Amino acid sequence: QFQLVESGGGLVQPGGSLRLSCAASGLVLDFYAIGWFRQVPGKEREGVSCVRGFGNDAHYADSVKGRFTISGDSAKNTVNLQMNGLKPEDTAVYFCAAGPRPACALHQSIDSAQFTHWGQGTQVTVSS
Repeated sequence: QFQLVESGGGLVQPGGSLRLSCAASGLVLDFYAIGWFRQVPGKEREGVSCVRGFGNDAHYADSVKGRFTISGDSAKNTVNLQMNGLKPEDTAVYFCAAGPRPACALHQSIDSAQFTHWGQGTQVTVSS
């Protein structure tokens, strides 16, 4: 049975950093596209970043470019999202998801409909 579990969320002041982790069981993340998404109440789920397996082919939403970095740890079968320079508008529940590798590609939006396996989410709150 596939399972994705997010961790690392919390409360941080503006300008601070958090590192989210997505640990997988029942599937090897290197065979998939892995995406990070976020959602606030009343709004659609937004694609933040994605990567194909544990490679270097990563993509980011314009709103987080230069601040967030996605990376994989093959030994732990985990994908991380390092978030620096956090802003209040980054406040959301963050989800990781896995999907077929074509779901993450250059010049393509990070579309939640392309991802088939989802974690339960972790809350990130940026506030002073």
